[in-house]
Amino acid sequence: MSARNSQQNKAAAREKLRIEREKQAKKDKVRRQALVAGGLVALLALAGGVGYLVVKGNEPGYWEKAADATLVKPKNTEGADGLTVVVGKPEAKKTLEIYEDSRCPACAAFEQSSGEQVKKDVDAGKYKLRYFGATFIDNAAKGEGSKNALSALGAALNVSPQAFLDYKAALYSKDLHPDESVDSFAKDDYLIKVADTVPALKGNAEFKKAVEDGTYDRWAMDMSKAFNKSGVTGTPTLKMDGKKIDTPATPEAFTAAIDKALAG
Repeated sequence: MSARNSQQNKAAAREKLRIEREKQAKKDKVRRQALVAGGLVALLALAGGVGYLVVKGNEPGYWEKAADATLVKPKNTEGADGLTVVVGKPEAKKTLEIYEDSRCPACAAFEQSSGEQVKKDVDAGKYKLRYFGATFIDNAAKGEGSKNALSALGAALNVSPQAFLDYKAALYSKDLHPDESVDSFAKDDYLIKVADTVPALKGNAEFKKAVEDGTYDRWAMDMSKAFNKSGVTGTPTLKMDGKKIDTPATPEAFTAAIDKALAG
């Protein structure tokens, strides 16, 4: 091989190597750009995801929105806001105030013990009954059953005062009242199941629609706020014309306490 051919071969080899290096350099550059772009997209996606979660986390929940919805007052209520719920004969001179939370186990115990006597007294005109609904157990035990049940009570009250009393008794009944930690009342289907034990509500399409549509959700939230402003801190609480009565454990003790309050 001549020196000239040898030099040409070496030059060709160097040129080939240079070209290969340039190609590899271009590939490396493209790969780096792709990695940077991919990282940027991932970073933007992460930032967007975090931003979305922050926005969603700051959005009001269902019941917060319900508190600002248009107020629909149930029939058989009084006052501009429909929060005065009084059941009984107009001529009854005394008023028994009862403060209850639908999920409250102590309220269930009271209703199972003395609820029937309350109904008899109201029917006899011994006193009127004024109801205050609370929802604080939803915060203490977590859930939304107290609010949902209170809304359903509004739907029952819209049917009639008697339907309201009967439905309230059914919600607290031994067979249907859930444990405080079990949020059964949060389910519309369960509330309707309870209503099927009340003659005036069984198969009642208007009642069912009101429960499922949340027609009285805003009313329930307003009622809950009124309870919170009442100064009452526990349920059940009984008052006769504003004066507190110790909650009795038996029907006989209840009658004795009521008679004493009426006399006073």
